[in-house]
Amino acid sequence: MHGAMRALARGMALLGGLVLAGLVGLVCLSVLGRTANALLHSDAAQSLAPSLAAALLALGVGPIPGDFEIVEAGTAFAVFAFLPLCQLSGAHASVDVFANRLPPRASRALRAAAEMLFAAVLATIAWQLALGTLAKHRSGQTTFLLQFPFWWAYAASLAGAAASAVVGAYVAWMRLREGAAGRALLPLEAEEGP
Repeated sequence: MHGAMRALARGMALLGGLVLAGLVGLVCLSVLGRTANALLHSDAAQSLAPSLAAALLALGVGPIPGDFEIVEAGTAFAVFAFLPLCQLSGAHASVDVFANRLPPRASRALRAAAEMLFAAVLATIAWQLALGTLAKHRSGQTTFLLQFPFWWAYAASLAGAAASAVVGAYVAWMRLREGAAGRALLPLEAEEGP
């Protein structure tokens, strides 16, 4: 079971990383296009090479239309896509000043309680995102510039949120089993190696 959860978490993280890398490329191209457009409209370009400037501007050299809409939707997906791996590997930010001083049994119980709470929160987020996706689908709302339906971004984020909820439930279950067994059953990603 752990192998399947690890494959799901890593697959989502890989997909999120690819989307994030694509977004970085999109932003870079848009900024370069915006800069080139400003240069082509400058007095220097208009006086030195007006026909070249006009030809390049006619080709559409400029910022990518709707870039911020794509970045907004893609970033939301990427955040949710990274959550399953973060949950599985225990990589969430935590303050362990108190927990580190507890006896092992109490520490395991505290960790199990925290993981159960986190699993419930992840499931609630996924459920609310599913309801939001359905509401956006019914409303037919679209983005301002590109006119793509809002529900597409919600549905993409829902995939990551659902995977997070599944992984969160698995981690909570394993932490409960660790408490009962009195030993670690769920390896941390850092301990597993490549």
